[in-house]
Amino acid sequence: MEVTAGILVKDYHVLLMRRAPGQNAAGGWEYPGGKIEPGETGEQCLHRELKEELCIDAEIGEKMAESAFEMSSKTIRLHAYRINQYEGEIQLTVHDQMEWVPLSKLLDHDQLPADYLISQKLLEVLRCASDRHLQWATQ
Repeated sequence: MEVTAGILVKDYHVLLMRRAPGQNAAGGWEYPGGKIEPGETGEQCLHRELKEELCIDAEIGEKMAESAFEMSSKTIRLHAYRINQYEGEIQLTVHDQMEWVPLSKLLDHDQLPADYLISQKLLEVLRCASDRHLQWATQ
């Protein structure tokens, strides 16, 4: 299964969403995003999912990382893209909580396995590019 994730970084904090009760893996923290539908690119999927889940119109940037994880006898491949900027006020529609997590505490959250792998890779990328400006997700 091919899935996308949006990496929003603001003031050295990353946006994580918590899955609402009644959902698969309820209570788990994840990056916003969703399943790629037939005929969609990863970027198109993420743009659609961010509108549906967060009510924002996002500019999708470069692919930051990928992860693969086995779950219920199927492989989940998560493609994480940088969000350059967005318009609109973030609203909860399918999640019950959101949090801007400091980069220094990113791995402390109870993230879903594929998202945790993305967080590890994201921190590696940011360490390698520590001289780059991290103000990506601006309104």
